[in-house]
Amino acid sequence: YQRRVHGEIRPILRMLQAHTFFLKRIPSVAWRSLSTHVSSHQRKCFLETDSASPCVGIVSLNNPKVNALSREMCQQLNEVLLAVERSCAARHSESLRVLIVRSTSPVFCAGADLKERLTMPLSEVQAFVSGIRATFSRLESLKIPTIAVVEGAALGGGCELALSCDMRFAGEGATFALPETKLAIIPGAGGTQRLPRLIGASKAKELIFTGASVTADQARQIGLVNGVHQDAFVHALSIAHQIVKNGPVGVRLAKEAIDRGVRGCDVEGECYAQICLTEDREEGLRAFSEKRAPVYKGE
Repeated sequence: YQRRVHGEIRPILRMLQAHTFFLKRIPSVAWRSLSTHVSSHQRKCFLETDSASPCVGIVSLNNPKVNALSREMCQQLNEVLLAVERSCAARHSESLRVLIVRSTSPVFCAGADLKERLTMPLSEVQAFVSGIRATFSRLESLKIPTIAVVEGAALGGGCELALSCDMRFAGEGATFALPETKLAIIPGAGGTQRLPRLIGASKAKELIFTGASVTADQARQIGLVNGVHQDAFVHALSIAHQIVKNGPVGVRLAKEAIDRGVRGCDVEGECYAQICLTEDREEGLRAFSEKRAPVYKGE
């Protein structure tokens, strides 16, 4: 009887832990204990710390089946990043010093939740995309190194999420694409700015204009990812552990020195605001929902 009751209460406790996470100081042993089990009761995006090194934070995307960037998912990702910022600002012995972003499912992130997007009025679409852009910029601007672990597909906003990290390690089956032009829109969460800085303007234009996808090996060849590994998460952890051994102030200032420069996401935002007004954008979303080929008119 005690075992049965304990089994019924345990999921409830996990749910309560997940939803009260941001009321706790980060990191703590309580949240490290979540590292081995992810249940359907937990958040669509949550933060934990590595059991071997509490200074390594792990953000898990947990919105089955494809980690679509829904309102709830994006809100929770932003909450997680705010919590990471607070931990970094504290600068105590257990402050986070490296952050890993990964998925709990075989797909890293398939991008925007287009079914949800269809229900949004135009004004809400612009605000929502601006919010995603701001969240990814928050990730990019963290004072600690960030690593994306990409297993499976990273499409659209999912690829832009990975681009917002300092490093990317891919699993052997990973794929990357910015297919927005196929829906008569443009990448709106930093892709038009971060991808050219990473792989060069010419190759970035090829991928964005065509909407073509690249495999993990192709991504490595063009510099989109740092490496391809049989177990990308284990490799990312090993890199994080090496970083943690180094002087935190030196690492922080090294990142600041490398990153200092002009950010171009404001330009992208202006272009996205224009694309939202087009008939082609609405046709692209309708065609996706109706599972047919779109008919674009250039309007």
